[in-house]
Amino acid sequence: MLKRVLAIAFATSLSVIAPCSMAQDNKPIKIALIASKTGPSELYARDTERGLRLGLEYLTQGTMTVIGRKIELIVKDDQLKPDLSKARLTEAFGDDKVDIAIGTSWSGGALSMLPVAEEYKKILLVEPAIADSLTGSAWHRYVFRASRNNFQDGIATAAALKDGDTVAFLAPDYVYGKDSVAAFKEAAEALKVKVTYAKEEYIPQNTTDFTAPMQRLFDALKSGKGKKYLVVVWPTPNPIPKLAQLKPERFGIEFVSIGGSSLENLRNWKGIDVIGGTYYYYAFPKNAMNDWLVAENQKRYNQPPDLFTAGGFVTAAAVIAGLKKANSTDTEKLIAAMEGMEFDTPKGKMVFRKEDHQSLQEQYVFRVKKDSKNEWDVLDLVRVVPAAAMPVPVKTKKP
Repeated sequence: MLKRVLAIAFATSLSVIAPCSMAQDNKPIKIALIASKTGPSELYARDTERGLRLGLEYLTQGTMTVIGRKIELIVKDDQLKPDLSKARLTEAFGDDKVDIAIGTSWSGGALSMLPVAEEYKKILLVEPAIADSLTGSAWHRYVFRASRNNFQDGIATAAALKDGDTVAFLAPDYVYGKDSVAAFKEAAEALKVKVTYAKEEYIPQNTTDFTAPMQRLFDALKSGKGKKYLVVVWPTPNPIPKLAQLKPERFGIEFVSIGGSSLENLRNWKGIDVIGGTYYYYAFPKNAMNDWLVAENQKRYNQPPDLFTAGGFVTAAAVIAGLKKANSTDTEKLIAAMEGMEFDTPKGKMVFRKEDHQSLQEQYVFRVKKDSKNEWDVLDLVRVVPAAAMPVPVKTKKP
């Protein structure tokens, strides 16, 4: 009798557990994208989302399914406000119960999101914000970044200069601008490029009249030795066309761009002599994945992908590779799988460094073309800077 009772109890427990386990296996994998869809970073947000969706589609062969589970993408607008960046991520983890989050379109907002990911013990892939501090002084173990950081942009840019040049900086007065300038200087030192620094101008991001700061920069640069460069660090809309109207060539000053710009901004640089370093330009990488991205973006949106599209795709590649390797959405299993993980992207192979979860990757030195075939044909490749040639420092403070 006792054996029969135990057998019935065991069978009953299995009938309860099995559906629960099956339901868990069939639950969608929820991914949140926090992006600044309202405000001056609208283009960043739009193209990041496009790239993310294209990447998820390509890497799941159109099924939007990985490890046997459907992917559900939830997109939230932080309106370029740090309090909303934090609130949207809190909603995503707390209310929507997402497994992984991605965002946001600017470094100030991303910094406000980092403590939320740590509180919920969930992975946040920073994209497209690039401040060094995100995988440096503010980093914690739940943060990964598949895109580049300021130092990687800086080293690609510094690689375009030579010993004896004189350099000044124009940058927005917040973490992105200041980190970019600091990263350029550190990168130049790492490359042993000996340049003279004339002046740094940090001004509000909403500046529309650049006359006064540019005059101060002209005054500081015009007596410099060697080639004289004004390094411009700026989000959308990039002011280089407006700055060119002030005719820096009168003083022998040329433009240098850290990171390049969105494709829709780049097409306004035609006829302006600009050199610099960039994370991505659609014509530079040569591989099947990038070929598909370029063709598909052109087909759907009537233009090639820009660097933010590539960033979204690269982040999708990291997410899919991590889920496949971990075979789980469990945070600890994902961290273990993604640390040191190599993954294929439209830029080629990348790897997440274990110490700070920053991806190591190649960058590109460019020059604006003198002659172009169409509105999107803007940059010439000067050279590729391989990941092995970029001594990206580890700056984390947290274990």
